[in-house]
Amino acid sequence: MRLTWFAPLFVAALVSVVLGGCAARAGSIPGTKIADDKLNRGIIEAVERYRVAVEKADPETLFLMASQQYFEDSGTPVGADDYGYDGLKDVLVGRFLMARDIRYAVKYVSIRRTCPAAGGEPEVGCRAHVEVMVDASFTVVDARGKDRRTDKRDQNELVLEFADTTWKFVSGM
Repeated sequence: MRLTWFAPLFVAALVSVVLGGCAARAGSIPGTKIADDKLNRGIIEAVERYRVAVEKADPETLFLMASQQYFEDSGTPVGADDYGYDGLKDVLVGRFLMARDIRYAVKYVSIRRTCPAAGGEPEVGCRAHVEVMVDASFTVVDARGKDRRTDKRDQNELVLEFADTTWKFVSGM
């Protein structure tokens, strides 16, 4: 057969692609480009607990994940829609009263920490800025009493602070 020279070349190219792909992911948390270390894994575990609580429409659990210094400016220049820790519970309960069948997926883009960890353990006061892409959908009842399924995609920054033994959300919920 005239193309016998092609087989070794194809195998070599395939091996380099496979090994190159593995090398690019080495040292990263699977499915992300985020460095795989104990501190980043702990941060992602906290965000995953948050994500699951959102899907379960569990405002009490979410409220317990918030820092008492929580503040949300809603990403707008208008101050009328800002709220802090005390207003967070009302916002969470209100959102979940209207929505059901919640799906909340998160893709981790980056984690930026304000302090390094000694030995992989976070220090009290350490902050993490987690950039995520959110893909969510939920069902609400519209003004005519009919179910309406809404899909939302957005980029968000979740800010967490390590307090005592756990990560608490400072903003972004």
